Formats: sequence, C-alpha cells, structure tokens
Amino acid sequence: MLNDIEFVNLFSAELGEDYRKAKSYVKDVPTQALLHVRSFSHKLTSLLAEPKKVRFDSPNLYDRIEQLNQRRLIDVKTTRALHKLRADGNRGAHPEKYHLTPEQLQQLSERSIKQLLSLVESLFVTVTKQEKPEYYFEDFDSLAGRDLCYRAVMERDPESQYLVGMSLKTRALMQREQEHALQDSRDEAVEERSTASLKQASYWFSQAADKDLNALYEHGVSLIHGYSGETDVVAGELAIAKAADAGIANAMALLGYFYLVGSKQFSVDSSLAQKYLSEAAKLEQSEAMANLGVLYYQQEDLERAYKYIHRAAQAGFPHAQYHLALMLARGEGCQQDAIKSAHWMAEAAELGQVDAMLSCAQTMLHDDGAIGQDLSQAETYLREVIKYGHSVPAMIELSIALADGILGRIDVVSAAALLKMARERANPTELEVILPLWESLALQVDTVLEMTTSPQERASLNKAAELLSESPVSE
Repeated sequence: MLNDIEFVNLFSAELGEDYRKAKSYVKDVPTQALLHVRSFSHKLTSLLAEPKKVRFDSPNLYDRIEQLNQRRLIDVKTTRALHKLRADGNRGAHPEKYHLTPEQLQQLSERSIKQLLSLVESLFVTVTKQEKPEYYFEDFDSLAGRDLCYRAVMERDPESQYLVGMSLKTRALMQREQEHALQDSRDEAVEERSTASLKQASYWFSQAADKDLNALYEHGVSLIHGYSGETDVVAGELAIAKAADAGIANAMALLGYFYLVGSKQFSVDSSLAQKYLSEAAKLEQSEAMANLGVLYYQQEDLERAYKYIHRAAQAGFPHAQYHLALMLARGEGCQQDAIKSAHWMAEAAELGQVDAMLSCAQTMLHDDGAIGQDLSQAETYLREVIKYGHSVPAMIELSIALADGILGRIDVVSAAALLKMARERANPTELEVILPLWESLALQVDTVLEMTTSPQERASLNKAAELLSESPVSE
C-alpha cells in the first residue's frame, strides 16, 4: 500500500516534492513547512487551471483562487480549503506577529499538512482521471531536523545553516513575546530563554551569509537587532541592501521600508521606496504591499493606496486588514462600505491584530442589542490586547465591563486591579478618564461593604478597597 508521500506523488510529482519537504520540516522547522504548504497551494492553482487553459490575471494567490472559483473550476469546499492553506502559509512567514507559541506553530503546521492531504484526496479523481488508490499516513518524525543539523555542522552546507538559524530565530521570537507578556503580569523576573536562542541563530546566519542570500538578509536583521549581544546597524542595513539588490523579497521589502521612513544608512527617498516595495510586492511579500499602500496614502493617491492595502489584506497580513477596514469605513479610495469594513476588522481581530481586537471588543460591548448575549469573545479580545499591546484603553474597557456586570458577572477586585494597572501606564488624557472611574468604583465598593454580611464577598471587597486606597493621581 502507498504511503501519503507516494500518494501525493501519484497526484503530481512536482507537488509531491513540495509535500515531502513540507512534511519533513513539521517537527523541527515548522515555519519552513508552512511556507512549502503555501508553495504547494500556489502550484496547485496552476495545475487546476491547465485543463481549461486559464491564464491568471494576477500572481497573487488569493486572486488565483478566486479566479478559479469564478470560472467554476473549483467548488466552494475546495475554494475554502485553498484559502485556509493560503492563510496558514502566511502565518508561517511571521508566526510571532500572530502571537503563536512554538507549540501552536507546530500544531498549525501538522494540521495544515493533513488539510493539504485531504484536499489532494478530494481532487485526485478529477485531476488524474484515475481511480483513487488506498494509502496510509506515516507519522511525522524529526529526521529532517537531525539531517539539517548534521549538514550544517559537519558539511557546512549554507542552506542547512540558514534553516537551522531560522528554526532558532522563530522559536526565540515567539519565546520573547511570551516572556514579555508574562513579565508584565508578574512581580518576579521571568526566566529568559530567548536571548540564548537568538545568539545561536545569529551565529548560523553569519556562517551562511557569504553563500546564501536569504541568510545574508537574516544576518543583516541580526546585526540591526543585536541578536548576538552587540548591534551594528550600518553593517546590518548594508547586508540587507545587498540581499535586496540580489532579488530577495524580504530584503527588498525592508529596504523599501528604510527608504519610506528613513534609517541610519538610508535617507527618505520616495522613488527608491516605491521601486523596492513594488518589486517585493510582485513576489507577494505582504508587508511590502501594505507599505506600498502607506506610501501612496502619504502621497494622497488613495485609490492606489486602497489597491495595495487590499492586496496585502487578501494575502492575510493583519495590519493591512485593520487599515483596510478603516479605509472602507471612511470611503478612502473606495466606496464606503460598513459591512465590508466590519468583515475586515473581524478578520484582523481573529489573526491577533491588537487595534482590531480592541475595536471589535468595543463594538460588542457598546452594542445596544448585546445585553444578555455571550460577550466572552469581547473579554478574550480585551485580555489579549492587554497582554500583547499593554493597552490602557483596553484595561479601562475591561475594568468597566467587570465592575458593571456587562460580562455576566461582577468582579470588583479584577476591575480595581485593571484600573490600577491602567493608571500606572496612562498618559495625561487617559488619566482624566481614569479619575472619575476610580472614584466611582471606590464608592461602589464602600457602599456594598456597608450592606453585605457575606464573609467571602467582604473579603473580595476589602481587597478591591485596598487596591483603590491610593490616590489615582500621582503626586
């Protein structure tokens, strides 16, 4: 009986190679696995277009999927499956921006492989015109990771060194985000494991930089951010520029950003920003699309700004989805459309964009028809925004909701703790909002203390009163 890799090879030898690579990286380099999933999805659209000789209007994967759907070459189920794989591949490119833990990233890559396999199974007869054979799924293993390490260390293979570096960097950046989030919620110091991993990543990028252009780009990023413990911004920016001139998409996107906002080595230059961002956008680099939209927005060319921000949003970039929602709400460069605006705001929130999560939570909480509804999603969003964005408005919103019972329960201790946290981070304008809320909550606590006889309730109220005993305005 065939195994799953042999089964996909029977479907398409070219796609079978992408599938094999994607599966081999799941355990040790899940970001690479997800990038191969995206590559598989892109090539699959070409395979599905061949019978009708369809020529795609755009290299953008979202557009290709939609074109196949509009020509009725794929059904709704296949369309949704391809869009899901496209989104998962995008999340694999920058998992730290989606607030994923290393465990969640690996689970995502395992799930994507199985979804990809299920898609091949559903398309097998249509594409090959053959009867679908039986096959079995071989479990994921770590052989690829061990082989990578061997080739990186013993054979000094540049691509392997780059991939080992990427594995270490990805894990370190996700660890660092979790460390920062935990540190804000604890008084004692959180053990920091990310620094050592970044130093190791920096080493491998530097080893491969002379022979691997992707490693050269990552080496430049490492120098700028001081992964090794020391920064060299000028050398880092020059390394990125060299990789950009060699056609590396991420490097062109970052160099374009340098020209857009200015950096230590590169002065603001709109024409060069447009050049590099456009080249990266042609390669479907989502941040480049978004920043190209920003460039056109700054130049008040709103129609072109909308075009590129919309493309970046379709590519799954959450910051672009949030800004697209704002443009649709205002009718900037497009027809004003509140329904589409709400859709893209929800998409961005689901992918963890903090401004979008706050906006969606506020919409849910302030909806007149929300009374009696389950507002747990609003609470989840607010807690995520507080955890990752340290947002004072989110702390205030959640404090009010808990104090007033909007979430289906009253929790004055948590409400007081959130107000205290907000006060410590607030700017003068935010402090003006906090002051009356602080006084109102303190009065609410004192009033209930005078009335209640429940020992448990009194203990909670006394804790809240203690948190609110300090003056809300710093001396």
